Amino acid sequence: MKRLVWVLSTLLSLLIGAQAQAQPQARINPTDPQPTCPMCPGTYIPVSELEAYTKKALAEKLLDQQVRDIDIGKANIGIGMVHRGKLDKPNPDSVAEHDQISEVYHVLSGAATLVLGPDIVNRQRRPATMRTVIEFNGPGNNGSEVRDGIAYKIKAGDVVVIPAGTGHWFTRIEDHIDYLMVRIDPDKVTPLKSEAQSQDYLSKPATRGE
Repeated sequence: MKRLVWVLSTLLSLLIGAQAQAQPQARINPTDPQPTCPMCPGTYIPVSELEAYTKKALAEKLLDQQVRDIDIGKANIGIGMVHRGKLDKPNPDSVAEHDQISEVYHVLSGAATLVLGPDIVNRQRRPATMRTVIEFNGPGNNGSEVRDGIAYKIKAGDVVVIPAGTGHWFTRIEDHIDYLMVRIDPDKVTPLKSEAQSQDYLSKPATRGE
């Protein structure tokens, strides 16, 4: 009987402890605004990993690659590396627009002419089966040009902010342009990508596809 009481007491203590751990984090200052991503870890991406993506782009003739996709509470943040080669004139229907994801470019090397604007001519829905739609920048459209768009000469060190719904169109690339991409995904339409998934991706040839 004493052993049974001891076992029941131990189980009750464990149950109470588990319930206590399951409770939400205590609000330190209840009247203050609270973190929108409580107890979330930070994310560190070394330059060696970013450079490995650029090297892979050159070796395998890749354009856009997603390095990470991170849940920060109210949104996902994607980190990508993009390499574009020389372009003398714009490709057909090469205006891009993303419905839900905004983008920030930080140009690392090279130079290009980038046209920005919301009025997209001959808007065409991008296929939902495209890899870039599923994994990188969500649903959106392509178009033939940007009506009354503003052309920017962008170069190493420049930053470009492209809100969701704004057309962006490379019309000329001098030799190449490499840029780090930050994707802001408030609706969390793209899947998360961890460091382990990134290293696995870098360890073998990339899956071909759009």
